[in-house]
Amino acid sequence: MPLAPANQSQLVRSSQKDEYYQTFLRNKTNEAVQTIAGSKRWLDWRKEIEMLSDLTYYGLTTFSGYQTLGEEYVSIVQVDPTKRQIPSRARRGLFVLCHAFLPYLLDKVLVCLEHELEGRQESLSGVRQQMALGPWSLESWLRRWMQRALRLLSESQSRACLPVVFVLRQGLTLLHRFHVALFYISGSFYHLSKRLAGISYLRVMGQNSEDRTIRSSYRLLGAVSLVQLLITLCLQLNNFRQKQRARQEWKLYRNLSSQHTQSSSPRAGRCILCLEERRHSTSTPCGHLFCWECITEWCNTKAECPLCREKFQPHRLVYLRNYS
Repeated sequence: MPLAPANQSQLVRSSQKDEYYQTFLRNKTNEAVQTIAGSKRWLDWRKEIEMLSDLTYYGLTTFSGYQTLGEEYVSIVQVDPTKRQIPSRARRGLFVLCHAFLPYLLDKVLVCLEHELEGRQESLSGVRQQMALGPWSLESWLRRWMQRALRLLSESQSRACLPVVFVLRQGLTLLHRFHVALFYISGSFYHLSKRLAGISYLRVMGQNSEDRTIRSSYRLLGAVSLVQLLITLCLQLNNFRQKQRARQEWKLYRNLSSQHTQSSSPRAGRCILCLEERRHSTSTPCGHLFCWECITEWCNTKAECPLCREKFQPHRLVYLRNYS
């Protein structure tokens, strides 16, 4: 039976099925690590745990030469650009790294670079806040490397780099949306990682009579997505200056808040999750106080209070301004 190229609906269903099993594996791994190592260490290493879970999923399937559960669900197989043989181990390894590890690394690099640029401006004004990082964490190594690199930049150059980092982070999101719109139109690559590795799909089943209708519908969806992306880009460019002004105002408020806390309350309460001095106090509906970063990270996995286990929705968290 001749093999035909997989259409958009099959690729989307396959990806959704893979994401379902990836989420299941992530949740089970998070629960195991949280039970064994405790909540604090789990919060510190949550992103790394999820990245390793994804590497494990694709390492046991794609890199090992097997179909993923999503590909098996819709009966499609991976092929190289010749469409005559399955991808080589090098192509499969490149896809796994680009799909599971590269997004994690890019996010870490951009976040660390943004924090270091902001921290340098704060240190120049005399109000820099030091953050405690583990000696063996990737973030601490990245920050040390970036601190050495940023010493070579002048104050004006570092100030000009901060908006560039913000544009890069927004640009990655827009690039992903643009790539999805192209996929709807062409039907070739649903993920950027597969385009980089040159991996496409053929379906095992015979010719589908509705294939032409499916492709036409997705082309229309792709055209609408491109128009929506263009409107979004125009709005973001128009509001870029307002966002920069808001970031400056928030930085000024944070500095004033930290000075007020140090002068009025030298011994602030501690967060039960990170066991450190509470930063940006946030209250749950039951009245318990945590750091804003800690409780929001906790609610991404469990929508309940870490102390009394009362269930609540994350939008009910109350950020306490001017609280000492």
